[in-house]
Amino acid sequence: MSDSAPPTVPRLVVETHPVDDVKLLIPLIDPRHPLVWLRKGQGMAGIGEALRLEFGGAGRMLDACAAWKDVVAAARVTDPVKLPGSGLIAFGTFAFADDSAATSTLIVPRVIIGKREGRFWVTKVRVEGSDEPMPTAISRPLGPEYRLTLLPGEVSADGFRASVDAAVDRISAQELDKVVLARDLVGHLPAGADLRRPLTDLALGYPDCWTYAVDGFVGSSPETLVRVSHGTVSARVLAGTTARGADAQADHDQAVALATSPKDLDEHGFAVTSVLAALRPHSRSLTTSEVPFTLKLPNLWHLASDVEGVLSDGSTSLDLIAALHPTAAVAGTPTETALRVIRELEPFDRGRYAGPVGWVGADGDGEWAVALRSAQVDEAGDITAYAGCGIVADSDAEREYLETKMKFRPIVEAFG
Repeated sequence: MSDSAPPTVPRLVVETHPVDDVKLLIPLIDPRHPLVWLRKGQGMAGIGEALRLEFGGAGRMLDACAAWKDVVAAARVTDPVKLPGSGLIAFGTFAFADDSAATSTLIVPRVIIGKREGRFWVTKVRVEGSDEPMPTAISRPLGPEYRLTLLPGEVSADGFRASVDAAVDRISAQELDKVVLARDLVGHLPAGADLRRPLTDLALGYPDCWTYAVDGFVGSSPETLVRVSHGTVSARVLAGTTARGADAQADHDQAVALATSPKDLDEHGFAVTSVLAALRPHSRSLTTSEVPFTLKLPNLWHLASDVEGVLSDGSTSLDLIAALHPTAAVAGTPTETALRVIRELEPFDRGRYAGPVGWVGADGDGEWAVALRSAQVDEAGDITAYAGCGIVADSDAEREYLETKMKFRPIVEAFG
């Protein structure tokens, strides 16, 4: 890494050390400002902020990519562990829409605790010349239990059904093939609420999902937008959803019905096609299964397809989230028409919902999820949760409303 840094970029001094077993990550993080990226008990937790970078507008992801390269070029990194997530990393979350009022941000923590593949480490980050004390990574008991009720926000149940009907009319008129519409729920946290409580519930209840917390944005997403590791790229595409059955036979029947549903297969096909189209310029060897598989989560079934390939142009994970976002799974097809219809039919700013959330390393590798099953918590304790579904020609408004209820369940139960 170079000795000359752009004048506006602080020089970070980063030291990673292997440590003995780390039992749990969530008890180590800040109760009010948690930073975590976790799946199946593995991942990273961050404490404090060594550096915060903020972005906005249509170029927010490419601007983040350029800024991150400057930060990396200026940094002095010692990393004997050399695992995904060790060394210099930043946690990130990006707004869904180009004109969103929500800030897109990369955060480099002061302390990062990681666990992966049976190995454990601690990374400490300081700005060169700073003598600010380093935070201590200690496990602290969770704060008092609390329960809150999330109520409809700017979109009522009837309002959502009406927007679905309006979208189906536009699809029938061949204005577009698919559009993803969302609705919101709102609530308020009690004073001093410990955000590690809902995060613990999400991590334990949905271990196969990416549980995340970045800048007050929390959730547990089943969908991998992109993962870049040592020159390989992978993604998991989800589109098409149904509820779990009440017993084993009913559950099996639900999965079979989903896997053979023309409506859900069409919706899924649009999503896979959009991901392949976005990744092809960056990889000459993409593969995906011809038929989607059914992915079982605690509360629902998804149609899923995995995409894998070898990068041919040296793209970083930040380059690829810029290329991929928004996929048809969260916007629709054609993309620009779907985004216009979303602006017209959704009366709110999605913020970071359905945008990329994850982390990037010094080498550009990283893991990014589509920010689903999510809620934004602001400094005043106000919370806004989001859920949406894909609308195609034969969508039924009541069924789509019930699908959003299923998708709200992880957040509603974690907070309530």
